[in-house]
Amino acid sequence: MDYFEEIAAMDRRSVLHPFTYLKDYASGKAGDPVIVEGGQGVRITDSTGREYIDGFAGLYCVNVGYGRTEVADAIARQAHKLAYYHSYAAHTTDELAKLSDRLVRMAPGNMSKVFYGMSGSDANETQAKIVWYYNNLRGLPRKKKIIARERGYHGCSVVSGSMTGLSFYHDHMDLPVSGILRTGVPHHYWGSVPGETEEQFSGRRAAELEALILAEDPETVGAFIAEPVLGTGGIIPAPAGYWSRIQAVLQKYDILLIADEVITGFGRTGSLFGSTLYDIKPDLITVAKGLTSAYVPLSASIVSERVYKVMEDATDRVGSFSHGYTYSGHPIGAAAANAVLDIVEREDLPGQAAKRGAYLQSRLRESFAHLPIVGEVRGVGLMAAIEFVANPATKERFDPALKVGPRVSQACRDRNLIARGMPHGDILGFAPPLVISESDIDQMVEITGKAIHQVMDELTKAG
Repeated sequence: MDYFEEIAAMDRRSVLHPFTYLKDYASGKAGDPVIVEGGQGVRITDSTGREYIDGFAGLYCVNVGYGRTEVADAIARQAHKLAYYHSYAAHTTDELAKLSDRLVRMAPGNMSKVFYGMSGSDANETQAKIVWYYNNLRGLPRKKKIIARERGYHGCSVVSGSMTGLSFYHDHMDLPVSGILRTGVPHHYWGSVPGETEEQFSGRRAAELEALILAEDPETVGAFIAEPVLGTGGIIPAPAGYWSRIQAVLQKYDILLIADEVITGFGRTGSLFGSTLYDIKPDLITVAKGLTSAYVPLSASIVSERVYKVMEDATDRVGSFSHGYTYSGHPIGAAAANAVLDIVEREDLPGQAAKRGAYLQSRLRESFAHLPIVGEVRGVGLMAAIEFVANPATKERFDPALKVGPRVSQACRDRNLIARGMPHGDILGFAPPLVISESDIDQMVEITGKAIHQVMDELTKAG
């Protein structure tokens, strides 16, 4: 048994992998694990030497690309200087103070303070606790419910997993917990009625949100959480007029807006934040992924002055802010984030994402929108999706048993392109590193075309 065969055997014996068919993997039926050995730019290399274009930036996160030595050097410098100290009781490090000041200044809205965790899931857990804390301090103990959207994704932990609007995250896990409400997904393609414009559809979604709030009693609703662009739910940009209509409803009933920018933060939409692109004015902002480009784990819950002032003013009455994690504000994470944000600013990655994103959207539409199994090509910046349907004219879906989306994804991987088969429908998703070139995009589109035509031929032969 060679080294990598031994690693594969060890992995199969001992690792509990996320979103994996456990029995198939344990028995070997699912094949060996892909052992990722290296990466450079937009490509990764496995233990066999096979190179892939990573058309999904890991999980939407490696925005600056693989192999950025300046980030590794920043991590090493901090580790040699001080690998760890906590941030409880007013302890800090220079990198943490600089990062926090930077985030407050660069974030949209009137932001004031930053609290740190290790993942988008725990950051959204923090946001929920802050909503509850804020309303308790205001003497509004009933104002606690949080509205989230169908197909929204906000994490996998208990409250964040409950806010996630994808049922397979809940199945057999006793989720969602109480206090989480659900409103409609802002997807015009599937949700509109015949003849309804995007503006009209957005107005209807806002009216549905208001009706839900009134039915529940506005005095019991504390917050609304949403991604500026839906990610895992299908890569769905907001329809025209959506965010202005939604924000008007929230303001009317004194409901906090949590902008989940875990995917959209730091340039992916072509703006520094998705909230900037859509003129969203959040009370709380969640970031992770692109904050460090996943070089080390770090997340942040950014708190507005409006919310923080209530917390500060209550100090004499309630004492300290009793929330924190061992690794909150970890100095290595802060150093990595500062190095990544240096790259984001120096190389204008939001501008690059806008330019390359426009090219990607154009190439995908001109190449695939006319195909007889494509219902919609959509996206914004360097987020894009192709949705497959059996009949574009009638929007008839494929039989789920055909697994059209996963088959196209696998056919791409067979040709050394990682594009994600999205979990809600027959959807192929793209979210490459923001440093991608036009020639890389051309190669992605060429491979995708071959993959789609392969599956089309298979469907035709199967009748």
